[in-house]
Amino acid sequence: MWISAAAAVPLVILTTGELVGLPAREWIGHQAAVYIEFVLATPIILWAALPFFKRGWESIRNVSPNMWTLIALGVGAAYVYSLAATFLPGIFPQAYRNGLSVGTYYEAAVVIVALIFVGQVLELRARERTGDAIRALLDLAPKTARRILPDGTEYDAPLEHIVEGDRLRVRPGDSIPVDAEVLEGHSSIDESMITGEPFPVEKTQGDRVTGGTINKNGTPAIRATQVGTDTVLSQIVDMVAGAKRSRAPIQGLADRVSSVFVPAVVAIAIISFVVWLLFGPGPALAFAVTVGISVLIIACPCALGLATPISITTAAGRGAQAGVLIKDAEALE
Repeated sequence: MWISAAAAVPLVILTTGELVGLPAREWIGHQAAVYIEFVLATPIILWAALPFFKRGWESIRNVSPNMWTLIALGVGAAYVYSLAATFLPGIFPQAYRNGLSVGTYYEAAVVIVALIFVGQVLELRARERTGDAIRALLDLAPKTARRILPDGTEYDAPLEHIVEGDRLRVRPGDSIPVDAEVLEGHSSIDESMITGEPFPVEKTQGDRVTGGTINKNGTPAIRATQVGTDTVLSQIVDMVAGAKRSRAPIQGLADRVSSVFVPAVVAIAIISFVVWLLFGPGPALAFAVTVGISVLIIACPCALGLATPISITTAAGRGAQAGVLIKDAEALE
């Protein structure tokens, strides 16, 4: 990503710098600027963007057009057009020329690649934040539990060694290790991680307590009823992880739009090519190719495939950090 961004900045300066008072093309000469653009863009297109072309080819081969199809076509068309404009300017109509040179799309191709990388990095960071929220939930459970033996002896046992039916002692300030039933004693339990309520709840013999909640006072004896993945805390963690992986109905809409949008764009590009070839001014072929390629370049749907998954992943992670648990992506929509 950083290499693409580093190449995109000078390319944008070379092509649009004069709009902000940096006429770089005038300083170094138009033709020299074109060759510099070629040198900067080529490794990005042929190396960094290679995974995009592979995905685009797979979608074409499987007859399932999607965002990657159009990205591959747009970036590839922009680069091929620019190569022709750089090394074969004579094939273009006089109207396309600036002296002996023809305008290129190197910066468009590289900026598209850089923006896609930025979107993917944002999605990865959002997933990392969601993972941090899940780990924070898991940390609510203690690593050990104080087991009570039949003779009344107590000792600290690893949490994974606790089984249903074990008698446990919970001291003030400790987290409840597993879901359990109070056997004796009483306590005030902070259940804010479950209910969001800031006030402790009184628990006495026969009441249920939830793993991960905090014993505020008292030293009740409890009997484990659910352990491991059966606890409420584990189910909450699974819920948050499931929300991160789930797909909102609007993502299905985006997929359906892509499946129609991509063939439509390709069809429009072909129609534009044919119309300009048959009815355009001469040289008709050069104008037709340029118009068809322009349609592909301007139609890259980068945001269509990235906006929804990034939003869902970020919302699930932020919600978990704030104590708001989201069951699935449909609830967010």
